[in-house]
Amino acid sequence: MLKAKHSPPSINLQVVPNIPQITAHHSLDTVLISALDEAGLSVEPGDVLVIAQKIVSKAEGRLVRLSEVTPGPEAIALAQEVEKEPALCQLILDETDVVMRKKPGVIIVKHKLGHVGANAGIDQSNIEHDGGDCALLLPVDPDKSAADLQHKLSEHFGCHLGIIIADSMNRPWRMGTLGAAIGCAGVQVLDDLRGGEDMYGRELKVSMVNNADSITAAACLLMGETIEGTPVVLVKGLAQVSNGEQAADIMRPVEDDLFR
Repeated sequence: MLKAKHSPPSINLQVVPNIPQITAHHSLDTVLISALDEAGLSVEPGDVLVIAQKIVSKAEGRLVRLSEVTPGPEAIALAQEVEKEPALCQLILDETDVVMRKKPGVIIVKHKLGHVGANAGIDQSNIEHDGGDCALLLPVDPDKSAADLQHKLSEHFGCHLGIIIADSMNRPWRMGTLGAAIGCAGVQVLDDLRGGEDMYGRELKVSMVNNADSITAAACLLMGETIEGTPVVLVKGLAQVSNGEQAADIMRPVEDDLFR
């Protein structure tokens, strides 16, 4: 028998305007609090703030000038093979556990954080290149970065606020990038439905919903990828409150990975 349907929930996504160009001299929690207050955006229990990785990395001093990087023999050989700058290849190797695939113009790696993607998440777009080419690395510990921001912002606003640090990732066999969570705090990252029932009473055996990536993908539609300058989105209506869960929980265990 078909089960009765419940009233569908609704969510609201709002760009947080007037975020300045972030540098290592900024205190990101102060910037975010000021921007939310100036925009008159109320923060309520269960709201989630999705923040682009770029401004977290910039605030944490992860901008590297390529002229200050000395490539080793492995990086020089890799650079010749993939037709990239040796200094950039050295940074990629420094951030990488395993180089998984490579061809001219492309390096796919498993990052030390566990993510699989191009160039170890290192980016050269939407950053300053004054004085020579630069590259922006991922935060050293995005889950800790999210937890620190979650603690400070929740304390300021007097309510439980979730934090997601978002990055753009490519996926096997599908074109285009998609927003994904690389750091989380105060958010229900995974919704494990195994053992429950579908609308016909059939037991769910494998169903798990990736809440963190789903929220991030929606927010990234508003963030954009080029000149928008809107790296922060406030998501309301989800009430995805949780404690202790991290983006690291999303990573599929190696023993369950059938694609390598």
